[in-house]
Amino acid sequence: MSTPPFVDLPPHTQAIQLPTAGGPLAALRATPPEGVTRQGIAVLVPGYTGSKEDFIAVLAPLAAAGYQAVAIDQRGQNESAGPEDPEAYTLPRLAADLGDVVDELSDADGHTDSSAGTGTGTNASTGADAAARIHIMGHSFGGLVAREYALAHPTRVRTLAILDSGPAAIPGRSAEQAKLLVAAASFMTSAEIWAEMQKMAAAEGAPGHPDECVRDFLQRRFEHNDTGMLVGMGTAILSATDRTAELAAAGLPILVAAGAGDDAWPVQAQKEMATRLGADFVLIEDAAHSPAAENPAVTARVLADFWAQNG
Repeated sequence: MSTPPFVDLPPHTQAIQLPTAGGPLAALRATPPEGVTRQGIAVLVPGYTGSKEDFIAVLAPLAAAGYQAVAIDQRGQNESAGPEDPEAYTLPRLAADLGDVVDELSDADGHTDSSAGTGTGTNASTGADAAARIHIMGHSFGGLVAREYALAHPTRVRTLAILDSGPAAIPGRSAEQAKLLVAAASFMTSAEIWAEMQKMAAAEGAPGHPDECVRDFLQRRFEHNDTGMLVGMGTAILSATDRTAELAAAGLPILVAAGAGDDAWPVQAQKEMATRLGADFVLIEDAAHSPAAENPAVTARVLADFWAQNG
C-alpha cells in the first residue's frame, strides 16, 4: 500500500470524474501551466490497495514537463464506486475501464475514434487515432492492468511504462499478504480489516505517518475500498499469467522501472522481464515499491524523459 508524502492538491491539479461503462472513476488531472508546451497525455494506473493519490507528488513535475497527467482510482478503489461482485475486477474488465478513460481523454483533447466510448473498439488506426494515442503507466497491479489494455489496443497506446510490476502473479511474502487480504475481505468490512491491520502494526511497533492529514487519508482510503474489489483484484494479482512474449511482439515502446528496494516482485525478475521485452530497465534509488511516492523527483524525470524520447 503506497503512502503519499502529502494529500493536498498540487498546483495546476484538479479532481475530476471520468465516465466509463461501469460507472464514473475518480481522478486527479494536472495540466501544463500557461507558457509550457503541451507534449501529450499520460494516464497513471494505481496498484491493488492504492489510489490516484499514489501519484500526487509526480503530477506537478509531469505537468511542468508539458504532460497532462491523469491519475485514476480504479473501480472499487477509494473514491471510485464499484460493484460487490468480485468477478467485476478481472484484468479484462479493468482494462475495459482504462479503455473508456483513454477514449474520454482523447475526445476531450479534440480527437475522435471509431471505438470512442466503448473501451472495446477495433484496433484500426487512422491518422487522427494515432494522434490521440496516450502514454500509459501502471504501478504494481496497475502494471498488469495497463499491459492487458496495451495488448488489446496497441494502436491506442503511445508508450507503456511498467513500474514495480512483474511478468505474472505476485510471488513470495507479497502473495501471502494478498491471500490474507482476500480471505479477510470475504467476511469482514474494509473498516474492520483496517482496524485489525492497525492492531498488528502497533504490536510490531511500526510508527504511524507523522502527518495527521496523511494518516487520516490512509484510513479513509482503505475503509472506502469495496470488499468485492479487495477479493477480485487480490484474486487477479495472485493468478496473473506471464504475457511477456505477447507484449514483446506488440512492438510498443516500453519502459520497465523499479525502486531499488522493491519487495513485491523481485527486482531481478523485473529486470529479466525488461530484457525479454527488449525494453530499457531503470532502477530508481532511494525508493522501494512506491517510487512515485518515495522518490517523486527522480520518478517524474524518468517518466518524462521516456515519454519525450518516444513522443
